[in-house]
Amino acid sequence: MRKDKEKVIDEVWTEDHVKSYLNVRSHDGTSEDFHMLLKAYQSMRASDFALFVNFFLGEKRDLNATGKDGRTVLDIVSTHRHGTPYGAILTAAGAR
Repeated sequence: MRKDKEKVIDEVWTEDHVKSYLNVRSHDGTSEDFHMLLKAYQSMRASDFALFVNFFLGEKRDLNATGKDGRTVLDIVSTHRHGTPYGAILTAAGAR
């Protein structure tokens, strides 16, 4: 069976593409702030994520929003081997 979609690596993200993640909504009752921040982390390079966090804060969103298990995105990122730069971005922006 053939894959439907090729994985794109090092895609160039425009400001509008980064901002589009502010429209990501949860469909399972999870906090929207948590959900959009997690999806941005999972999808973006660190430099794009830093830009997203600035837009996120500009919308007065909560960096410390939690998922259903009570963890923040910073809690999750901190457990990932390649999460260090993302954790630094969140911490510098005021996440706890």
